[in-house]
This record gives sequence, C-alpha cells and structure tokens, in this order.
Amino acid sequence: MRTAYLGGQSIAALAREHSVSRGAIRTAVADLLPEQTAADQDIQAPESPVTLYMPGKVADFLRAAELDDVERAVLDQGATVRRGQGYTLRVTDSPALHRRLLDRCQPLDGGHDLPAIPARRKARREYENRVSTLTPGP
Repeated sequence: MRTAYLGGQSIAALAREHSVSRGAIRTAVADLLPEQTAADQDIQAPESPVTLYMPGKVADFLRAAELDDVERAVLDQGATVRRGQGYTLRVTDSPALHRRLLDRCQPLDGGHDLPAIPARRKARREYENRVSTLTPGP
C-alpha cells in the first residue's frame, strides 16, 4: 500500500482497492503525507472567537481580580455598551477564554469572604448562561 502511494496512486483509489476507508489509508501512509505528519493529527484546530456580552457587575469584579495578561487584555479591549443605569462589556475571544473568565468570577455566588449579593449572583448566572449556550464545555 505504501509503495503504491509513493508510486502516485491516490488515497481514494487505494481505499477502494483494499476495501477500507480513506482514513485508514491516511493513517497507514501518515508519515509520507507532505502536508501532514502523524503528530499534526493530534493538534486541535484553534477555536473561533465569539462575542459575548458580559454584565457590568461581572466585568467590574474581574477588573478588580488578579488576572493573567491575556485575560486582562481581553477585558481592556472589550467595548462598553450602556444599558439603562448599568452597562455590559462586549468581549470577543475564544470560548476557552470565556470559560476561564467565568471560572474567575465564581466568588460572586458568595463564599470566599464575599457576601452573596443577589444582583452580582444574577449577573454571574447571566454570563454563565451566555457562555454555556454559545460555547459547549470542553
């Protein structure tokens, strides 16, 4: 099979000839493929960025929290959208980063020496709902 592939026979033709899937042929000749190596198959494609509206109470909490440089930059680049007396922050980044930010605002539910303030808890739940509906968990 490898010799035939090196001789110029296509993956589809080899699959038909050996009555197996094209994926099986690709696996068998993975180290011979010019554009792809076996190690490349284990690498996942990067997630596409999504835009979510983060409630202002969540954004205020996160701005006061200890964040890494990437998280801080995403918050700084977010666009403020006025909503009545409050605001939301339009944040565009990968679903994974949105999940990290959501994890960082868990204290808004109370505990960790912070009182459970209903408005903050509701804001965190709203953001959690937006993250979970637009981006399924890992």
